[in-house]
Amino acid sequence: MLHALAQPGRPGLPWLVFMHGFSGDAREWQPVGGHLNDYPRLYIDLPGHGQSIGAEVGDFTGVRQLLRDTLKRYNILSYWLIGYSMGGRIAMSWACEEAAPGLRGMIVEGGHPGLTDEPTRQARWLSDSDWATRFCRQPLTQVFDAWYRQPVFAGLTPDARRALVALRQENNGPQLAKMLLATSLAVQPDYRPALRTLGVPFHYLCGENDAKFAALADELAAPHHIIHAVGHNAHREDPERVAACLAHILRL
Repeated sequence: MLHALAQPGRPGLPWLVFMHGFSGDAREWQPVGGHLNDYPRLYIDLPGHGQSIGAEVGDFTGVRQLLRDTLKRYNILSYWLIGYSMGGRIAMSWACEEAAPGLRGMIVEGGHPGLTDEPTRQARWLSDSDWATRFCRQPLTQVFDAWYRQPVFAGLTPDARRALVALRQENNGPQLAKMLLATSLAVQPDYRPALRTLGVPFHYLCGENDAKFAALADELAAPHHIIHAVGHNAHREDPERVAACLAHILRL
């Protein structure tokens, strides 16, 4: 089972189950969830992160098993999954492979649906393996400074990048490395076909300045929502606007 923070809401409403991105923790979505307090909310620490640092998995199947155990522990029978980046990919894995009866819908922010060809998968595995080695061997300050200079984070100001690097020092490098490889895009299926036939609502959101994921959103047969004037980490940059977007989706 994964560590999680549960907050009550109005009886009869579905739970909002929030999953953070790589190197985040259960606190990541709380500024957004605080605007949605009519709903019961569950903020999860994913394996190797936060207070789930001792939870180790080898693949997406292992992550789904821990998520299944966690939902059971909190007796969550009706819920929406809301995930950012890695958390969004885990949400897609759950929705496409679990066929869980309690799932009412899914909202993914900046999550990749999957790679489509073997050369790209091989290149991604080499890249993720290199990052994993760095997380195991180098000081986290050094690794995260490089991590947040990747093109997907190009919209970060120097001050925002420094703040994220400082925040991520609370992590454990070797545990991050294990989770990075266990949930690498290189080993994730391409979920596009399954996402087109989901039996529950699926919404995709991303920042206006996140060109890579805005383009991916256009490939998905799902409503997508653009959060203006922000980049890849939209819910951190503008939690109020992201919360308003989620509230709109939940009212549909």
